Amino acid sequence: MSKKLTTWQKQVKKDGGLTAYWEKKISKSLVGKKITKVQYLSNDETEENYWCSRPIAIQLDNQYWLIPMSDDEGNNGGSMAVSFMKGLTTIPTLQVNDKYLES
Repeated sequence: MSKKLTTWQKQVKKDGGLTAYWEKKISKSLVGKKITKVQYLSNDETEENYWCSRPIAIQLDNQYWLIPMSDDEGNNGGSMAVSFMKGLTTIPTLQVNDKYLES
């Protein structure tokens, strides 16, 4: 006896698999957008998420924010691997209330 596919499963199959499904879904919100703001989450914003690591936050021209997390469950702010600057391979997280080199 075969199981009936859910609406979501049918869409994943139609899109050519799970990777293609997510790429298509995410592309709709990101492709062609411009970055309008880059800033680290504030201490308060970080603590509101029960995090201790402050990630970089990137705002797009559609007012959406990209905020990296350490895992899919959102257990902490996350760093970001990058390939656009010589000598910079990772945008690091900062720690809450870290006063090192802050003016």
